Amino acid sequence: MKRYILFSVLFSLWLCSCKEKQPQAPAKPVADKASQHTQGFPLPDVPAMLTTPEQRSEFLANHFWDRYAFDDSLSRSQSPQITEQAWVDYLDLLNRVPLTVAQSALKKLMLKVATHGKGVFTHFTNLADKYLYDPNAPTRNEEFYIPVLEAMCETSVFTETDKIRPQGRLELARKNRPGSKAIDFSYYTAEGMRGSLYGVKAEYTLLFINNPGCHACDEYIAAIKSSAVINTLLADGRLKILSVYPDEELDEWKRHLSDFPSEWINGYDKNATIKTRGTYDLKAIPTLYLLNKDKVVLLKDAPLGLIESFLDAQ
Repeated sequence: MKRYILFSVLFSLWLCSCKEKQPQAPAKPVADKASQHTQGFPLPDVPAMLTTPEQRSEFLANHFWDRYAFDDSLSRSQSPQITEQAWVDYLDLLNRVPLTVAQSALKKLMLKVATHGKGVFTHFTNLADKYLYDPNAPTRNEEFYIPVLEAMCETSVFTETDKIRPQGRLELARKNRPGSKAIDFSYYTAEGMRGSLYGVKAEYTLLFINNPGCHACDEYIAAIKSSAVINTLLADGRLKILSVYPDEELDEWKRHLSDFPSEWINGYDKNATIKTRGTYDLKAIPTLYLLNKDKVVLLKDAPLGLIESFLDAQ
């Protein structure tokens, strides 16, 4: 998608910062500029008193949708790309403000959308599912998705039946969040030895939940094995990798034991508690968690590249 709305946002922020330096060439109102670039999606005017990028970004986070015609069904049915592109660029903007600001703005937006009826609310929740929840979405962000789920569970526009799925997703999303302690569990090795997540002693623990034999899992195994920063920390004893198989087909798991380096801890969830009790969200396999020595979650369901960057900076 073309990021024309984001361009308008950034350009408008730039205009605001340049007004005092170039009074001889006053900028057109922000909304006018936005309308020209977005073909019908006008952004709000940023108050002149907001002079810092942080202030202007926070204002836009809370007022981005002020001029959007939620009740105009034609704008959604005839030009859905305008709304969808606005949503994508709004998420990009939210990444530029503190998380608490972004979460508050998202929840207020979704509750506001709900007042315009179930149709438009469902339209926006579908966008949230697509861009914040879908495992394959590059914009996937559970911390942004949580306030959307909260709004879905709180609004009266959804029936109790409608709320069953978001309630389940919200329960999972609230588990093992960054900053909280990971839920402990037991595992068994191929030799029959029992261990636990909390029994892994290291400065960092990389929890790797996977189904060996799947294409994506094979790619992750190869990438982890070739990671310079991970191998350095493993050699120094600062990092340990706990690879866990959460399913019941042990013969398949045993056939792939040789895929894992001997320095990794390789086990399986004998009682399938991770799946049956929903202690970890397995909507996507494989999944990676980075924990500190106290088993506090540093990164949840994170891409390997992000984990490498985090560890490299330590």
